[in-house]
Amino acid sequence: MASTMNQFAHLPIPLEDVVKATNNFHHDNIIEHGGVGIAYKGRLLWSGRLMEITARRFDCKHGDGDLEFLAEISALSNLKHKNLVSIIGFCDEIDGKIIVTTYEANGSLGQYLNSLNLTWKQRLRICLGVAHALSYLHYEKGRDYAILHCNINSNTILLDDNWETKLSGFEFSIKQSVNDKDQVCPCEHTGTMGCVDPAIEKTGGVTHKSDIYSFGVVLFQILCERKALIHNEGDRSLAQLAKHHYERGTLHDIIHPHLLNQILSPQSLLIYSKVAYSCLNDDRAHRPYMHHIVAKLEKALELQLRHENIVRPFFLFYYLFFWYSLFLDGNFSFVSVSLFSILLESKSK
Repeated sequence: MASTMNQFAHLPIPLEDVVKATNNFHHDNIIEHGGVGIAYKGRLLWSGRLMEITARRFDCKHGDGDLEFLAEISALSNLKHKNLVSIIGFCDEIDGKIIVTTYEANGSLGQYLNSLNLTWKQRLRICLGVAHALSYLHYEKGRDYAILHCNINSNTILLDDNWETKLSGFEFSIKQSVNDKDQVCPCEHTGTMGCVDPAIEKTGGVTHKSDIYSFGVVLFQILCERKALIHNEGDRSLAQLAKHHYERGTLHDIIHPHLLNQILSPQSLLIYSKVAYSCLNDDRAHRPYMHHIVAKLEKALELQLRHENIVRPFFLFYYLFFWYSLFLDGNFSFVSVSLFSILLESKSK
């Protein structure tokens, strides 16, 4: 493994620097307990800059975690995209195998599935960010290999301080010739419960269409504000529930009313739900490619924004008319201030 790591010679970070950055891996700095170790937040002075970081400490007892450690470094060091988390460096010493990446201030998508503050427009943009990231992983012009992520779920989708998507969790990723990306690739880790491609059991491995199935589950999580596995319904999967309602035309029954009220374009919801449903097809051959998903989600967002731009002037006119009526009753000074405030608010949006 040491010889393999030589290709990443520009990325090592001394263990003592990471220890200092995380206050000796203090429990107050724990972000999450992941499948391969614990992630800590910290502040690292590196290359003359003080940076907010995430230090992911791999559990490598008895050799476990070595392959995942290498897989993540290999993927992140060779991939550059605005919707992927960025690697700063790593520590590979006897006392610790740690990957240091940029800290994403708003945590994971999984924390906000039930949030009333995450609007439909924001949710669409997050979905589109993941779709762009996966499209880049599966195919990029001029690159002779594809990356199968193999771990798409709401907790590996991170959000920065501007709520932009940053895909993480590459410890189980697989590099495959771009010409062979439809070929089945054996994989010990098959995904998170509720997000696992059911075709794995039949074929014995994954393809890039396994990522698409998992993404379909995430799309319905974002729409229905539910976990991938519904424990209070006998561990029923959201995929099963969503497919059941979609096929019967009752999808609105499992969408929270506060979110449903924000979806101003019925066509936007139709396009979104149709592409999410197509991702969950049991037959991999009938699941869409990522570039197709990107185009559909862009259209869904465009329709939502178009309707928002229509609705906003209507309400502005309504309020202006209301305040003008008060003006006719002699409330000039109060109305003038109110009108001015409304106009400013509208202009800022």
